[in-house]
Amino acid sequence: MAPFPTSSVHDARAALAARLRELRLDAGITGRELARRAGWSVAKSSRIENAVTAPADADIRAWCTACGAEGQADDLVAVNRQADAMYLHWKRLQRTGMKQLAETSATLYQRTRQFRVYASNVMPGYLQTSGYATALMSTIAAFRGTPDDVAAAVEVRMRRGRVIHEGDHRFATLIEEQVLHHRVGDHEVMAGQLGQLLAAMSLPSMSLGIIPAGAPREQVMWPLEQFTVFDDTRIHVELLAAKVTVTAPSELDIYLRAWSRLTGLAVYGADARALIVAAIEALR
Repeated sequence: MAPFPTSSVHDARAALAARLRELRLDAGITGRELARRAGWSVAKSSRIENAVTAPADADIRAWCTACGAEGQADDLVAVNRQADAMYLHWKRLQRTGMKQLAETSATLYQRTRQFRVYASNVMPGYLQTSGYATALMSTIAAFRGTPDDVAAAVEVRMRRGRVIHEGDHRFATLIEEQVLHHRVGDHEVMAGQLGQLLAAMSLPSMSLGIIPAGAPREQVMWPLEQFTVFDDTRIHVELLAAKVTVTAPSELDIYLRAWSRLTGLAVYGADARALIVAAIEALR
């Protein structure tokens, strides 16, 4: 199945492409003539008009000029940038290092009152130990070829993680059981991280559920991409290549309904603690 978050981006791209096509039709010119006036290939015009290729700001301005609609260029560029903001490649986000990226979300974490986090591959950031975060970020930096400022980025993440102890914040956290067994760092790092989960369960601000690996998934909910819900108004979805921001009400509803089903698969309290303890014992 296609991942949910791309649909809002595709819809925004398609709406922009439709507006560009309307400009061309209103101008009474063909795609070939538009391409000639813009100084590019007919294939490029077709790709833009059919939402196959996302246009650059300069492409939109050239399109508007070719159609005699220069006055609409600024509005269409703004629409294009809004669509682009929904889907940001990690390489772009991390091109100046991971520290800056961590800092950009600090304000969002401070103002959010209700967090809902579904972790399907790694531990949620606000529950990570410094050892776990260091091992994870080192792997990410090496894989993506981004500047190595891991130590500074980990320090920022640790500061950001204090929200679980400070202020009027509430955290509903769901973790797939396999995350407990994914080796990020050595045995000591993993033991410390799992111990951190046990400690977090006692926090008054924290609800922590573990979805057992053997939980029946039929007609309930399959494992999803990792996501964080901020006050039910904004969702960050973590894909391998990019971070997707979801704010459209229809897509927020999809994720919140998925969240509701996932909570029904999770175990809490003593049962969740038993799964974490079993993961610790498996390290020996």
